[in-house]
Amino acid sequence: MNDAIKGSLVGVKVIDFSTLLPGPLASLFLAETGAEVIKIERPEFGDEIRLSQPKWNDQSVSFSMLNRGKKSLSLDLKDPKNLKILEPIIRETDIIIEQFRPGVMKRLGLDYETIKEINKNIIYVSITGYGQKGPKSMVAGHDLNYIGNTGLLSLSMGSSEKTVVPPGLIADIAGGSYPAVINILLALRKRDINQEGSYIDISMTDNLFPFMFWGLGSGFSQNTWPGNSDSTLSGGSPRYNIYETKDGGYLAAAPLEDRFWNKFCEAIDLPKKYINMNDNPKKVIQRIRDIIKLKNKDHWFDVFEKADCCCSIVKSLEEAINDNHFKVREIFSRKILSEEGHEIPALPVPIDKQFRKGKIGEKAPKLGAHNDLFF
Repeated sequence: MNDAIKGSLVGVKVIDFSTLLPGPLASLFLAETGAEVIKIERPEFGDEIRLSQPKWNDQSVSFSMLNRGKKSLSLDLKDPKNLKILEPIIRETDIIIEQFRPGVMKRLGLDYETIKEINKNIIYVSITGYGQKGPKSMVAGHDLNYIGNTGLLSLSMGSSEKTVVPPGLIADIAGGSYPAVINILLALRKRDINQEGSYIDISMTDNLFPFMFWGLGSGFSQNTWPGNSDSTLSGGSPRYNIYETKDGGYLAAAPLEDRFWNKFCEAIDLPKKYINMNDNPKKVIQRIRDIIKLKNKDHWFDVFEKADCCCSIVKSLEEAINDNHFKVREIFSRKILSEEGHEIPALPVPIDKQFRKGKIGEKAPKLGAHNDLFF
């Protein structure tokens, strides 16, 4: 077996104090590449996500998805004697992940400065909504609050009659998990070069602004700030929009470039006067809506498969996972197992196969399943 099959982070040890989504997803990425991840959980009920629905056998399926292949150590962190249990583990640990509010780990005696005295090479990652400093640092929040506070939500949130809640947990994953992993890998490289550990402050809100590069550019350079669904990439253009079909399906139309726009207009037989009507995009959008509404989604699927102009039929999640493209890509080939031995596809992770460990079917740990290894 070669190193690629073993996993690129074999030999790296992670202590994960985090719960719910941002930290656990980040440590899942690390576990997927061979790192040993020790999940520290409170004795009463562990990670809150263990209680979430739906259940898969006796365990939350969300917990199983996010925590496969990890170890669970159940500890009351408020009990000082348990810090003595953690100390030898910390000495051998490479990475610590936590996502408490600022100051909590210090009160527990587990802050970076204290841990650095035990292990000077530690890479310590704190994931919070607003970062370790600033007026909002102690404010409670969830994903919707974070995207609301950065202006991201305001760019496409529906109408007053029908507001739209984004289905993706953008701040948690794109603002928390992904930046955490990126910075951990950078810190490991830095440690290789300088033999120094790192403290990493991940603010989920800070990390959302790159998603709005186009709005920031417009605002900073022209003092023209985007509003709700009024810009090219947020629903204000006929070239980047969603249109309903006759049978209640939807067309995702993104013919932004002229070469695609011209193909699109030809495919739907859009009257010529609308093709270059740049001064009244709402009128063009409405005319396209009227045309697309005349035919069923299967008709438009055939039309745009031939036109090849960045237009596709919106699929349900169930339809998407059965798409032959994803089957060929084998993104759902890895499995997770329940305690009863039942099997479902594991959560796909954005890691190339060459960096992953070889094991395919793994379980998420029961609460405290690995206490015997450390007590």
